[in-house]
Amino acid sequence: MLRDLAARLWRARRRHDHVDAVLNHDGTSWRLQFLRNDRMLITMSYPDREAARSEAKRRLKELQRAGWTVHW
Repeated sequence: MLRDLAARLWRARRRHDHVDAVLNHDGTSWRLQFLRNDRMLITMSYPDREAARSEAKRRLKELQRAGWTVHW
């Protein structure tokens, strides 16, 4: 049995806020989760890892255009 693995892909910061993109695999699908200040915003499911990572990258670019900076 695969255990639920989670990996933070990136963190963006602006003023006193932060947004995290977290990728999880539950053995059947990949879940991309976005958290703002450690509170769940949205969760999306994808059949493959690359589709989830591509969406995370797209969302990060949107945040950067709005003035957020990448921070690990």
